[in-house]
Amino acid sequence: MKIVTYNVNGLRPRVSQFGSLRRFLDSLDADIICFQETKLSRQEMRADLVQAEGYESFFSCTRTSDKGRTGYSGVATFCRVNSAFSSNEVALPVSAEEGFTGVLKILPVFGSRKIEYPSIVEGLEDFSTDELLNIDGEGRCIITDHDHFVLFNVYGPRAVRDDRERIEFKLKFFNILQKRWESLLAQGRRIFVVGDLNIAPSAIDRCDAGPDFEKNEFRTWFRSLLVRNGGSFFDVFREKHPERRDAYTCWATNSGAEEFNYGSRIDHILCAGPCLHKEENGGHSLVACHVEVCDILKQFQRWKPGNTPRHKDIKAKNAKLEGSDHIPVYMCLVEIPNIQQHNTPSLSTRYCRQVSGCQQTLVSMFPRRQPAEEINLSGGPSSVSDDSIVVKRCSQLNKRPLDECSPPSSNLIQKDVFSTLVNCSEGSHKESSLESPCSKNGRAKTSSSVVCKKRTRESHSSQLSLKSFFQKKVGVNGDSKICCEKHTEADISIPDCGPHETLTEGGEHDSAEEWESKPSASTQEDSSQPSEKEKNNVAIVEWQRIQQLMHTSIPLCKGHKEPCVSRVVKKSGPNSGRRFYVCARAEGPASNPEANCGFFKWATAKSKK
Repeated sequence: MKIVTYNVNGLRPRVSQFGSLRRFLDSLDADIICFQETKLSRQEMRADLVQAEGYESFFSCTRTSDKGRTGYSGVATFCRVNSAFSSNEVALPVSAEEGFTGVLKILPVFGSRKIEYPSIVEGLEDFSTDELLNIDGEGRCIITDHDHFVLFNVYGPRAVRDDRERIEFKLKFFNILQKRWESLLAQGRRIFVVGDLNIAPSAIDRCDAGPDFEKNEFRTWFRSLLVRNGGSFFDVFREKHPERRDAYTCWATNSGAEEFNYGSRIDHILCAGPCLHKEENGGHSLVACHVEVCDILKQFQRWKPGNTPRHKDIKAKNAKLEGSDHIPVYMCLVEIPNIQQHNTPSLSTRYCRQVSGCQQTLVSMFPRRQPAEEINLSGGPSSVSDDSIVVKRCSQLNKRPLDECSPPSSNLIQKDVFSTLVNCSEGSHKESSLESPCSKNGRAKTSSSVVCKKRTRESHSSQLSLKSFFQKKVGVNGDSKICCEKHTEADISIPDCGPHETLTEGGEHDSAEEWESKPSASTQEDSSQPSEKEKNNVAIVEWQRIQQLMHTSIPLCKGHKEPCVSRVVKKSGPNSGRRFYVCARAEGPASNPEANCGFFKWATAKSKK
């Protein structure tokens, strides 16, 4: 049996990278696959992201919206099985649980279904329900019971040094988690803990470990769990590779540290409990008897050996590496017998209403266009549903005064509706999100339906104004018509005007011929404006001036005499928003002259927010 743990840094981009979820899972070639940092909310659990043929999946998503984040963290466990029912495979769990405090048992899982979890863990009586729910509310743990062992898929919280609130949360998280482990071990159960714990336990597990590195409270706690320090757990990778250096699983994304393998080992596989053998002779342990191999899947690393260094290739320097900033860790188990027949637990996503139990519609696959479709002729919300939109004849839309028209929403502008007008002909009914009348002061007397053609931009080198979309057009008979010319950018209603249209009698525009007799304001403006070639020349000169200014203002690093890159302080504090310059090369060991030289310089002024 093969178990893999992998922080995917977003499940959607990994599925997109491999083409499908099934291909992604098959590339790992494992019986149990544990993902961390899926970054999926419950509303985003689509079938193509959470279910694959031949796999049973179990998800825990973020339930809190702390700091405005609703789709971060999250874990998922995929189990490769031949059958989800009446199966004796160890990979298929006999039970599954979201979280590890026990409080989520009172909450519905998928729809109205509820799962009966064990009672709240012993020793947690001192914690309130709100505290326990806060711990499990970030979607950081899935527990699957495989009869021979209990598997914890954990994504440990990250806490920076000066964020006391998150440090307290992380301490409480691991304290409660340890109590759950101790409760299971007291029952004689075997435990596997896999995942990104966000802890590099020893100096050998970190590229830049200083003399006080191992004094950190979380690293001290981690090492206290190990058998060699009187604890109950084995660090499986270190048991198999006790002296291996540079065995990292995570690298900083903003410094290009993968190029020089300048990272840390924070993705772990731990195990505790007795082996499956009945002999009580010495030398038996879960690792020695059942773990055949444990290693790192380096083929999933984004930076491949032999790639051109970034500082020698401009394209590579600006390119974004595809893949996660972590790589998987795997373990192969041997001598694990089959178990009694059982079915997939109720927590499986096959019981999620969004991915099974009902047919998905095409409408559900697209975002709602509420602002455009809820504007009716009266200007109020429409009672027509999204699935069946009643489209009015184009000739019926010109019966309302212009001052009663509903102004276009901001969403319409964002969808670039001004650049696309719908062709309408008499007797035809075509869907259109532009259902605003165009006439003013009285009823319009239309003799035929409106014909509007898509207008193309005459120039791609400069930005067009809204007024440019309502200029003079030439009709089929050579007659020049102008539609809604007097609307300003501040008061524009989407026009449905075209050739052969008679405007309102009592309005400002009595006929198209009246407009033909008047000189065109746009023509007079065009004659006084510079040509397109002159505009291009001015733009080129201006860009050259800006580039020259930037080139002369960017300092050179002292180590390589190369232009630095600018960054902005994002952390809250007195320097928040302040710009600084650093060496552009990838971060690496100080002994490597090809790596970042460590140059740093503050910019002269703070950047504007």
